[in-house]
Amino acid sequence: MTGARDAILAAIRDARGDAVPTAPAPRSPLPARAQGTPEALVARFVEMALLAGATVSRAAGADGVPGAVAEYLSRGGLGGAVVLSPDPAVAGLDWDRAPRLTVHRGAGRDEMASAAATVTGAVCGVAETGTLMVCAGGPVANALHLLPEAHIAVLRASDIVGGYEAARARLGAELPRAVTFITGPSRTADIEKTPQIGVHGPRRLHIVLVDGA
Repeated sequence: MTGARDAILAAIRDARGDAVPTAPAPRSPLPARAQGTPEALVARFVEMALLAGATVSRAAGADGVPGAVAEYLSRGGLGGAVVLSPDPAVAGLDWDRAPRLTVHRGAGRDEMASAAATVTGAVCGVAETGTLMVCAGGPVANALHLLPEAHIAVLRASDIVGGYEAARARLGAELPRAVTFITGPSRTADIEKTPQIGVHGPRRLHIVLVDGA
């Protein structure tokens, strides 16, 4: 089938006198917002995430994440119950450092109903738009990213990339079951063109940006 198609296209080119393409067209350069030093990309990611309506806090290392989560929940009046993703980058943290939290380690209906927030990891952050890329599959349910009142994402500063091309490369050849790009809290204007927050997902998105190794 491919050979017949190529023959037909070749005949059309001959009839028109078109030159046979010898190389693919060059790729468009990355926009300026997707370029820069690692430090510049981190700063741009934070700027764009805030512009999209997310909130951001910093943790000096992984040990500071539980305290940052507890502080965010307290400041936002969200109580102290969280559902943790089974992702080792989250579940493997020392949550005893935040004794005020009530930690659930399952993503069942009861756990999701009893907590206002979930805590998940992220594959990377896209500086160009302040977007998180998260994955689901196996024990990590996509409900952790989509159902809570507040979604708290733990993101290493070293996992911030410039553009979507670099984010796609992070996935490798074997794609996960689901890949979701998240830019700010869920919002829509489908209903009478009036912006609504939280219709299709979390009303709040908080990013704990982890510096260091």
